[in-house]
Amino acid sequence: MRGRYKGRREDGRLLTGAGRYTADWDLPGQLYGAFLRSDRAHAEIVRLNVAPARAAAGIVAVLTGADTARAGYKSPPPLVKYPGRGGATIKVPQRDLLARDRVRFVGQEIALVVATSALAAHDAAELIEIEYRDLPAVADARDALVPGAPLLYDDVPGNLCFEFEYGDTAKTAAAFAAAAHVTRLTLDCQRMSGNPMEPKACLAAYDPASGVYDVYASSQGMSMMVAGLAGVTGIAADKIRAHALDVGGGFGIRSQAYSEYCVLMLAARTVGRPVKWVGSRSETFVSDHHGRAATIAGELALDRDGNFLGIRFEWTCNMGAYLSQAGPLINTMTPSQHPVNIYRIPAAYGLHRLTLTNTTPTTAYRGAARPNVVYIVERLVDEAARELGVDRIALRRRNLIPKEAFPYQTPTAQYDSGDPPGLLAEMLDNAEWASFEARRAEARQRGRLRGIGCAAFVEPAGAGGAPKEEVAIKFGASGEATLYVLAGPSGQGHETVFPEIVGDLLGVDPERITLRAGDPDGPALVGEGTIGSRSMMAHGGALAVAAREVIRKGADLAARALEAAAADIEFRAGRYHVKGTDLSTGIAELAEKFASAGEHPLDSRGEIPLPRAFPSGAHAAEVEVDPETGAIEVLRYVAVDDCGRVINHVLLDGQLQGGIAQGLGQVLGEHLRYDPASAQLLTGTFMDYYMPRADAIADVRLYDHSVPSPGNPLGVKGAGEAGTTGAVAALANAVIDALRPLGIHHLDFPYSPDRVWRAIREASGAATSGFR
Repeated sequence: MRGRYKGRREDGRLLTGAGRYTADWDLPGQLYGAFLRSDRAHAEIVRLNVAPARAAAGIVAVLTGADTARAGYKSPPPLVKYPGRGGATIKVPQRDLLARDRVRFVGQEIALVVATSALAAHDAAELIEIEYRDLPAVADARDALVPGAPLLYDDVPGNLCFEFEYGDTAKTAAAFAAAAHVTRLTLDCQRMSGNPMEPKACLAAYDPASGVYDVYASSQGMSMMVAGLAGVTGIAADKIRAHALDVGGGFGIRSQAYSEYCVLMLAARTVGRPVKWVGSRSETFVSDHHGRAATIAGELALDRDGNFLGIRFEWTCNMGAYLSQAGPLINTMTPSQHPVNIYRIPAAYGLHRLTLTNTTPTTAYRGAARPNVVYIVERLVDEAARELGVDRIALRRRNLIPKEAFPYQTPTAQYDSGDPPGLLAEMLDNAEWASFEARRAEARQRGRLRGIGCAAFVEPAGAGGAPKEEVAIKFGASGEATLYVLAGPSGQGHETVFPEIVGDLLGVDPERITLRAGDPDGPALVGEGTIGSRSMMAHGGALAVAAREVIRKGADLAARALEAAAADIEFRAGRYHVKGTDLSTGIAELAEKFASAGEHPLDSRGEIPLPRAFPSGAHAAEVEVDPETGAIEVLRYVAVDDCGRVINHVLLDGQLQGGIAQGLGQVLGEHLRYDPASAQLLTGTFMDYYMPRADAIADVRLYDHSVPSPGNPLGVKGAGEAGTTGAVAALANAVIDALRPLGIHHLDFPYSPDRVWRAIREASGAATSGFR
């Protein structure tokens, strides 16, 4: 990019408290809502008496499941449209947006109280009388599949709502039959909370004259939000205006229209005034969609020389009590795109079972199942090396996809570009891998267990469900430009980088370019939001196309302005020049000169087919374990990534660092635990739920090893989730490497001090003198 990076333009607003999150929106005459939620996991509602709440001071209305049923509200439509195993379709359980006859997880919405103040609404919600008949509950997905387990729905036998398979069953079976060695592992990818900075909130208003709803809510893309609201409520999409300016974190869990938002729309129409609800952190824990929650059994087949012959998986995925829109897709189609990870494995097969339990529904969480794939594959590779007595790096080198093989066809997908051997070599060099054993020996002298681990990976990024990605560029009277996109920024720096892209192409100062993301007053656009590490490929790529259209249109205007023939005009270095002269003009000058009251002659739209790319990387982590306490210290983290062409290095590094931190959270402590008998959430506050902090990794070093993607105009690849995808496996392998001298070769997440300490005690007894 030309020019000097001047910092994120968002930061001045956000760091001085001038940001505008959902809770900051207010409308004249608004009322306030509070939800009554279920305090048990599985029960019939015998009696619901809302009369005491309706009689309380300041109460305007109380809505129940009878109201949402009369409104004809439906279950959120699933994104899975493809058939499963044997051609079966996914079983989507009916979800009443406010529970009527039965509750199926702790935190499920039962009633909405609307009042003149938030406090009055909360107080009245506590007055609602409810009588339950408790039913047996099941929290674990594997337990839910056992014959005789508590059944959530009569029309979903055995709690199994979908089975999905991919790859070649026969070819994979033959590979395993011919194998000289098979390594097997079963890993638990524990349930986690996205826990964005901004709790869930919504403000809904209804205009009876036009029939239009205005809905203010945090989102990862307004097109997804509007489609979700329309799909549930049956209201035409052109009658719903979604608003979001600043969004305090997305991570996948802000990609869907939640039940609360739809109920608030109904409340606004019912009472004839705007209704606002701001959720608490406790509500975030129990009602925001959760992430991960999968158990994965994997097998890796090798020949006598250590060549990988085949790989096979069986996933059991805990979908919760109802299906989120994205949850089934990311637990089936997404993993099917890279089951062989970054290796030459000629045969692959996977079977995924999606199971219903009495827990909060699950959805995409940063990485959206891709960290799970890399975790199981990279742990299998390390374990195979141990079992065979070979070097884990040498085993990887033998099986990596060579650079010259790209584009590379795997058993299930085609990878666009990359250099896996180059990534591995650069990671080993920067991690000082060759000298590690000296550091391990020094740590042992201090009574510490030191380990190093790595993960090589590739992941799918981009694409989506829309037919294309559209953007628009419009010019104002003073030559300033406004960019209209459907991206939903939640900390990525879109307001900075998208103007940089367009400004670089047009030769216009990015400070004169403004981003309007998901603006309901902007031009109608087709596309997706900010999901799947796709923003720079899709929105950035479409903006590049639109900017080139501006340049094309500007050539005729430049000829008029410079009084030259169109054939004599050339565009270079951001300006139009008359060939053979020193006459020139720029886009900004033309924009100002030809401004009009109507559409500007430079206004342009751009579109591209939804792009797909396969970013890759090689990460290494170095850790020390205190055997006396089980505490883990992450000493150094090295990440070498192929994110394609880098547009803004500072923003890219921020995305990678954030992703690494969330991967560390999964490895070291984050865990939403349910009581197995009652299905009550046991870790629903920050007193019980671990969150990584800024000092969790002392030394993070990031390096580029970029190979441009041929699949989009900018040559970029996804970066928003690469940090997490690499960190989970790299950190896991490092901790296991530290514990291997004690005979510990497997440990389930999270690697909390208590869990590590107990594993050490079980492996070696109470004495610790052997560590010194």
